[in-house]
Amino acid sequence: MLVTRARAGDLEAYDLLVARHTASAHRTAVLLGAGADSEDVIQEAFVKGYRKLSRYRGDSSFRSWLLAIVANETRNLHRSRVRRDGLALRAAANPASEVAEDDAVGAVLAGERRAALVAALRQLPVRDREVIVCRFFLDLSEDETVATLGWPRGTVKSRTSRALAKLRALLADKEVRHG
Repeated sequence: MLVTRARAGDLEAYDLLVARHTASAHRTAVLLGAGADSEDVIQEAFVKGYRKLSRYRGDSSFRSWLLAIVANETRNLHRSRVRRDGLALRAAANPASEVAEDDAVGAVLAGERRAALVAALRQLPVRDREVIVCRFFLDLSEDETVATLGWPRGTVKSRTSRALAKLRALLADKEVRHG
């Protein structure tokens, strides 16, 4: 197991863990609002992860544990920013997983829908945005979301429900205004 080898001081094993989880860490940082600073956030998260590897108990997946560090580093970034208006949340679309649309009109509409979703997501409070990103953009299970955000299971469930309702209302309001 790579984690066991990395704990024993095997830097190659940790390099493999970094390579395996960089994409997820980057998506997490971007979707949680790190924007242009996402590279710095994930670099700091990987450094902290290595330093604190002895604290990883194996109660959750290594990925969940690492994404919790990324989420915390992103929160630290938010706290350190003077202007919250500058938050840049970009949808981290994975082109390989998207269904290619042949029709140019379909592509434009898909882009508009994605832009509307991102705009609505930006309007949510930070905690609501975090749970939506974890559950639906990163496709984390409930257990992984609990581990990543460090919240009780009940909080994840209730916040997910409320955040989805808020997101739906924002999207419906935008649809009504734009016809």
